Amino acid sequence: MKNIAIIGSSGGNLYNLGGKNPGKLLDEIKNQCHAADFNIAAIQFIASEVSMDQAKADSKTCLFSLNEAGHIAQSATNTLKKINEQAKKTDTQIAALIHNRTIDGLIVMSADAESANQQVVNAAVKMNIPIVGTGGTSMAIISAKGANVIAKSGTTGTTNRTRAISFITSMAKYWDIKYKPIIGTANKMDTENSGSIWKNINIRGIMVSALPGFIAMALVLALSKIPLFSGLQDIFDIMIGALPIIIAAIAAKQVSNLDEVSIVAGVVAGVLSVEGGIIGGIIGGILAGIFVHYFFQKCISWKFPMTTVNIVTGGIAGLLAGLLVYFLFAPIALFIGDGIKTVIEATIGFSPILAGLLGGLLIWPAILGGVYHAAILPIVLLEMEKTGVSFLGAIDMVGLVMVSAGISLANIVAPREKGEAAAATPGFLINMGFGTFVEAAYPFMFSNKIVFAGAILSAGAGGALVGLFDVRGTAYVPTFTTPFLSDNPLGFVIAMLAAFMLSFAITLIANKKKKVREVRNKRVNA
Repeated sequence: MKNIAIIGSSGGNLYNLGGKNPGKLLDEIKNQCHAADFNIAAIQFIASEVSMDQAKADSKTCLFSLNEAGHIAQSATNTLKKINEQAKKTDTQIAALIHNRTIDGLIVMSADAESANQQVVNAAVKMNIPIVGTGGTSMAIISAKGANVIAKSGTTGTTNRTRAISFITSMAKYWDIKYKPIIGTANKMDTENSGSIWKNINIRGIMVSALPGFIAMALVLALSKIPLFSGLQDIFDIMIGALPIIIAAIAAKQVSNLDEVSIVAGVVAGVLSVEGGIIGGIIGGILAGIFVHYFFQKCISWKFPMTTVNIVTGGIAGLLAGLLVYFLFAPIALFIGDGIKTVIEATIGFSPILAGLLGGLLIWPAILGGVYHAAILPIVLLEMEKTGVSFLGAIDMVGLVMVSAGISLANIVAPREKGEAAAATPGFLINMGFGTFVEAAYPFMFSNKIVFAGAILSAGAGGALVGLFDVRGTAYVPTFTTPFLSDNPLGFVIAMLAAFMLSFAITLIANKKKKVREVRNKRVNA
């Protein structure tokens, strides 16, 4: 196991690129060291409340170091002058470790090689240990001293994660040690699977994460129908065009997990994927994430400066992905998206009541079977892409949210057992207040077959009314606002109330039957 020391400060430019959050910065390095089986033997990191370019002697500052248990510890806040004096003591201690050959390598970030970090740097030069680091000025001074600098870069365009991966990759190559970067959260599974970028592709996760963008678009559409806000129609058109960009940014980040770099790549790819609609955005974002992953690894292996690495991975990866969609995949993506919407509209057109009935009857089995987020939600978003509302979105609100609310209210009004009213109340309030958390009805559905059947029946009846009134709407917004976000407020209200009242009534009957049965059983046993 190689022992690493970390020295430096929150820096000038570094301060704006992760240095002002030193705990997270050091944790990223710690995670990558763990992946390479390196041990952090010493830390001396000076963190100021302001950029070192503007820091003064009395600026509030603290010192990060390793405590006796080997954990990262933060000192009490003091002035920069006092902390620098304290840091010099740590500088002496770490220099002694280097002279004793306890430290094998050095990570440097915006260090002060002429003062607070002078002894460590001089010891590293004398012992010829490998040094990696960022900070144009500090690394230039260290190199001029004759240090064994194996990788250096400025901080512009870097992030905590990309810097950490760059540091440890260079060290691992120098010592010929196998290392797979931790791209996601720091645990064993991420370390083992970080080389397989394909496992990060999850269409369901992308679509669910993009949902707030669609809801924002639906809200703008609803407001634009009010004469006072009619000018928002232009904003609605802009937001429709932005949806592929939102999805591409999310997809790129989820696939590559390289924070700002992948987001930039996703946005670049998304801008060029707009003509392909949201499917085009998904393709562009996924490609951008894949390219970011591989470009980043290649650039690190070629020892590019970190600023250049980020430009290549964030800019060129996004551009290449976007151009592929623009010239190749966009027509195909648009054809698929339009085809799905055409099939949905044709089905509804054949028999809207039957389509609504089937949608309602199947929506509970779909969510219970894990199909909802994988298939129904993406279709809802495809429908919303052009008009801001959706047939299946209306069924979602009527068949899931309102049915769940009806079941929950029935268990508040006439609970089967003591304590169920308290358990049902939060779910009912979330159903009505936020248009989500239909899982609140699960305990009551699973424990009573009549309630379960009533939920499906109520959803089917509500769905049939959605078809009858040809409603298009959405869920995931406060229940009382949903009619105003639909294309048929009155029809939507009728369908919502019908599903709500039917599920409420069936649950009341089921609860009463269970109570009567329990009373009869007690009498028999007595």
